[in-house]
Amino acid sequence: MTDHPLNVLFLCTGNSARSILAESILNAAGKGRFKAYSAGSHPAGQVNPLVLDWLKKQGLPTGRLRSKSWDEFAAPDAPKLDFVITVCDNAAGEVCPVWPGQPMTAHWGIEDPAAVAGSEEARRHAVSMAAMMLNRRIALFTSLPLNKLDALSLQRELKAIGELRNTGD
Repeated sequence: MTDHPLNVLFLCTGNSARSILAESILNAAGKGRFKAYSAGSHPAGQVNPLVLDWLKKQGLPTGRLRSKSWDEFAAPDAPKLDFVITVCDNAAGEVCPVWPGQPMTAHWGIEDPAAVAGSEEARRHAVSMAAMMLNRRIALFTSLPLNKLDALSLQRELKAIGELRNTGD
């Protein structure tokens, strides 16, 4: 597609779990080909501590992660986005800002680990399950031959990745 890293924004409502996981995972897996960001329509104001713990245990970057509004990415000085991917059903149904550069969009709904009640073990398991599904989808995304796909084919591939279901394996 281009010689510069492709900018990917992951959106969620609270920007405390799923989109944060996706940002960190893609920044590690993208090997300089992608620059991932995350934001929320109604940011929680802090990253879920269990998400930070999971990322640290995996050796993934956490230093720059913060819960922030998607408005930052609609500002005139924001990075030009190549892809905007919603990872929660609520954010997918909201009216999003107008993104500079007309990025390609997709929806990759993931269950919210931050919404899981119960024991710490159950909440940690929910974070691991969300991360596993995001890892799978991001691996497929980063393996796409982006320079060989036309826009319609790429949009189809992004949609298919979002339709993957968690099989628990």
